[in-house]
Amino acid sequence: MLVRILTAVVGLPLLLAVVFLLPPVATAILFALACMIAAYEMLWRTGLLKHKRIVVYTALMAAFVVMWSWCEACSIFSGEILWASMLLAVFLFGSLLFCELLAGHKEIKFSSLCVALFSGLIYPFLMGALVRLRGMEEGVYYILVAFIISMVADSGAYFAGRAFGKHKLAPVISPKKTVEGAIGGVILNILGMILYTVILNKCFGFTQVNYFYAAIYGLVGAFGSMLGDLTFSVAKRQVGIKDYGNLFPGHGGILDRFDSTMICAPIAEALLLLIPFAVK
Repeated sequence: MLVRILTAVVGLPLLLAVVFLLPPVATAILFALACMIAAYEMLWRTGLLKHKRIVVYTALMAAFVVMWSWCEACSIFSGEILWASMLLAVFLFGSLLFCELLAGHKEIKFSSLCVALFSGLIYPFLMGALVRLRGMEEGVYYILVAFIISMVADSGAYFAGRAFGKHKLAPVISPKKTVEGAIGGVILNILGMILYTVILNKCFGFTQVNYFYAAIYGLVGAFGSMLGDLTFSVAKRQVGIKDYGNLFPGHGGILDRFDSTMICAPIAEALLLLIPFAVK
């Protein structure tokens, strides 16, 4: 547990420094690199598709999707150019995968290509919500919502489970998770979002705040956090690995650390578009 805490103490300030002190493109580059590593973890580290060229195609596509999110959020190009570029990239990526399938049909399974599609398109698009949040007006504050509703729930569940956990939540998928931990994560997430709303209101000039909406963010985010966590735990169990990587001591790889964020980032983006909890 000490290693896990120390990693968070060092890594979290570095992450916040990139988000707060540097322009949105820095956040985009950071998570483009993260999604490239995630593609490698999902395909190579799991053993699901140990094919060098496909790993390269997938990693490059993942980076493109994240950088596309930055271009879309910051209106770097017109909408027509953006969507035409995305269609062209998806066509090229799909064509390369199908060519590899035809060339190596005896070794490559079609189901493995679906993992590549997930790693190159779906995961980076969902993670790209972080970049789209950062590109919003006051995005430097809004991107933190995604981190709060994913990481507070995760940490709350971890510590509440260690302190009070008795009843297993999903013993086969994740033996250490408990019902008590899940409840603790939900409660702490709601309180964390309400506290963040108070801080935005009192310290950063957000005059229009809605604490009920903030509580909804915390509640929905907590369930999203658990969904992402358990989903990637299932994948690990099915391939027989403990962690996707060892980039973060005590936490694992990118997919271990940002499993919950994959779900919570688009949740935060959607909620901010539909029911903004704080506006300047």
